[in-house]
Amino acid sequence: MIRFLLKNNLSFSNTFHFLVISLCLFQVVTAQEHVAQAPASWYAYGGDAGGNRYVRSDQINSENVMDLKPAWTFRTGELGQNSSIAEKLTFEATPIFFDNRLYLSTSYGKVFALDPTSGTELWSYDPKIDRNASFSELTSRGVSSWTDPDLHADEACKKCIVLGTIHAKLIKLDAITGKPCKNFGKKGVVDLYEGVFVAEKGDYQTTSPPAIYQDLAITGSSIGDNFNADTGNGSVRAFSLRTGKLVWSWDPLAEARSTFKGPVGAANAWSVLSVDVARDLVFVPTGSASPDFYGGYRPGDNRYANSVVALKASTGQLVWHFQTVHHDLWDYDVAAQPALVEIRKDGKTIPAVVQATKTGNLFVLHRETGEPIYPIEERTVPQSDIPGEETAPTQPFSSLPNLMGQVPLTAATVWGKTPEERQKNARFIAKFRNEGLFTPPSVQGSVLYPGNGSGTNWGSVSYDVENQLLIANTCRFATLVELFKQDEFDRKRADSKGFEVSRQRGAPYAMRRRTMIGESGTLMNPPPWGTLAAVNLSTGQLEWEIALGTSEDGLSGLPNAGGSIVTAGGLVFIAATFDKKFRAFSSADGTVLWETELPRCGIATPMSYVDKNGKQFVVIAAGGHGKMGPEIGDFLMAFSL
Repeated sequence: MIRFLLKNNLSFSNTFHFLVISLCLFQVVTAQEHVAQAPASWYAYGGDAGGNRYVRSDQINSENVMDLKPAWTFRTGELGQNSSIAEKLTFEATPIFFDNRLYLSTSYGKVFALDPTSGTELWSYDPKIDRNASFSELTSRGVSSWTDPDLHADEACKKCIVLGTIHAKLIKLDAITGKPCKNFGKKGVVDLYEGVFVAEKGDYQTTSPPAIYQDLAITGSSIGDNFNADTGNGSVRAFSLRTGKLVWSWDPLAEARSTFKGPVGAANAWSVLSVDVARDLVFVPTGSASPDFYGGYRPGDNRYANSVVALKASTGQLVWHFQTVHHDLWDYDVAAQPALVEIRKDGKTIPAVVQATKTGNLFVLHRETGEPIYPIEERTVPQSDIPGEETAPTQPFSSLPNLMGQVPLTAATVWGKTPEERQKNARFIAKFRNEGLFTPPSVQGSVLYPGNGSGTNWGSVSYDVENQLLIANTCRFATLVELFKQDEFDRKRADSKGFEVSRQRGAPYAMRRRTMIGESGTLMNPPPWGTLAAVNLSTGQLEWEIALGTSEDGLSGLPNAGGSIVTAGGLVFIAATFDKKFRAFSSADGTVLWETELPRCGIATPMSYVDKNGKQFVVIAAGGHGKMGPEIGDFLMAFSL
């Protein structure tokens, strides 16, 4: 049922990703504000540049969604053939709908253009990534679109597709032909290894689509941050879409480097960035400084790590930031795309950014200043007993409903399929340090609940613009983390069946961790292990919350990855769970209105568009997930009435 949790490496940190919708009834202006789109456009990964994942079409609605049927299926052919790391293969992509075509990518960077009505392939491009190379992640969440306002309609690369790849290349393609744009970089390719410190090439990647602002492509990076203390530079960089030349670079750790006592890296932005074109702002979600579970070399809050950061999109200048976790010791990266929304509150319309987190906190901030729209409180948290570790004395908590429920994992709440298993699990967790949220890692072993892949991850959130409803799915599980001295590494690794073991090279402590699972193969924390919820951002109230997914033995609420979209037709579409189901819920109350079984699990975010014939489609990638366990596949499925 949850076979993926038994795998050694459950770092959802860089595995999760976003898909979205922003369909317009008449004309949609792209993030570049230059090009009139088709009647309904999903031109960016999150639907629009701000990641609302809102579909303005109501053609498919709560009255007729039960009539939704498969319209077409496209298979990419990518099943990890001849790959030395095929067991990591994912298909997390969300297609974009741009210039009346669909565009998507595979984990090995192959790009497809499809006819949106039939799903027929129009062209494909293959960057020919070395399949014998080792990569930390085998993921591509999608591509971006750009139209050059200075070129005539019949010129090559007037309309473009832009993507980043796992071998750290930024590629620009002609959207009509799929051919590289020769004037960009070197024959259409920019090498992202150049100009930045990279510890190991396979650990420095681009797994999310670049953000587009005017004629700039802005990209972060995915960094394997468990293996080395100094794992590489987490700079966010902007490149000219005309030439491929670097325009600006922002290093999240630049200000703090003088305080470091040893090697430190990362704080990178591996997830999806958001852009407010009118305000010349790009919103950057950053991760932890490295290594994830030891911070003795990086005293203080590690400012700008684990933050949503607003930069001036044209120059990279810092405007404001808000830190969601101080001095991260738990791998609580900011994994969700910042959602740019407008909130009607107290008679005012407020431009806001919503940052969902792995801890279940929802932080709602004024888009221009970073000031909280709903109060945020600093609360005292447990302190580390590791010599040299300076734990943050407090952590921020939002006054909005916490999406994780915050039921502590104790002997009284521990889960098991039988009373006997519950008793065993209770005795097991009693061995470890366990003081609730923000329990620091220890040599004794610490229960981290939520675990590093919990809460809202790369699937992010969707936002019902009309009804002010923020829709979020969460995953709930606990992780056991143990630190040990480097001279114990070989012994611990040999005696660590079921654990992920990481050297954290350059730090005094190595690490091992595992998902907390009982003898029956089920999680030790109480179900539901996955939920879907709606929060009214006008009132701050939780409108509804349901268990998401059903196991073969009838348990409700499953681990999940991927995200949702919400429509003007009163629907929330989401797959994400490991039961292979794709569902439509009522956005008003969370009632299931439609479901179908996919050929593989849909560990991705769906999208929707209206084709040139006026027909609305809903599309989801059904590719399973090699790294998390569900059988891999290469299916892209479209549904319509």
